Amino acid sequence: MLILLADAFKPDLPGRLEAFGEVTQDMGRVGEAEVIIVRSKTKVGKDIIDKAPKLKFIIRGGVGVDTIDVPYAEARSIKVSNTPEASSVAVAELAFALMIAMPSNIAPADASMKEGKWLKKELERTELMGKTLGLIGIGRIAQELAKRAAAFGMKVIAVARTTKSSPVAEMVSMDRLLAESDYISLHTPLTDETRGMINSSSIAKMKKGVRIINTGRGPSIVEADVVAALKDGKIAGYAADVFDKEPPEGSALLAAPNVLLTPHLGASTEENLVRLGDCIVDRVKAYAGK
Repeated sequence: MLILLADAFKPDLPGRLEAFGEVTQDMGRVGEAEVIIVRSKTKVGKDIIDKAPKLKFIIRGGVGVDTIDVPYAEARSIKVSNTPEASSVAVAELAFALMIAMPSNIAPADASMKEGKWLKKELERTELMGKTLGLIGIGRIAQELAKRAAAFGMKVIAVARTTKSSPVAEMVSMDRLLAESDYISLHTPLTDETRGMINSSSIAKMKKGVRIINTGRGPSIVEADVVAALKDGKIAGYAADVFDKEPPEGSALLAAPNVLLTPHLGASTEENLVRLGDCIVDRVKAYAGK
């Protein structure tokens, strides 16, 4: 069988997969592929699936499968899988790093120092201890973030569509989470329900001075509403690793006050790339029956 690696992985992955078939990174051979493996860059929609008549298995190295047209794939009897267990720690650590950096003014402090300024009095800090972290979604990444927040003395509350209890957070209603949280971190897949869920209506229910961290999905926010709330001070800070369009060229977030932005680095740790490779090899091995 032909295995198509459509995105970048560790350099050793093609060699590890050769035990199960021919491996290529040439998208021009998609029509021959029985297995396609992607990360976040390549979107496997109807256009790609229709070009791949031999396709039987799609693997996404990462959390979630919203970059894949799952209903269309399943209608074509194509199996779809992902690797949620691989990326949890990597993304949670980035979310936590952003949550620490915002109230400590690390980015503006660094930038001002390099401009020859000494803003010791101007750049006040606040602590995480005693603050409330609200998690929208309580999957693997959110649970890892909750553990780290609790270690810093934070109260952790969460809301999820199906989960009624959690060992790492108090489950509450959405309205209560919005009203009580000093920090809100987004950890949901992109669905009709979650698209644009952070908007003028939900922001109005939040505390003044709330800080929001988004390492989930860019379209979970209505960008214009978040920017407006940053400008009027309702939101004290917005940190994001994901965007509606990537790269976010022309995004109003780039010029908004009190933002901290990273270029989708959540899963880009050395350790995570090793785990991704291991998970992908395991899934291809099981598929090949070896």
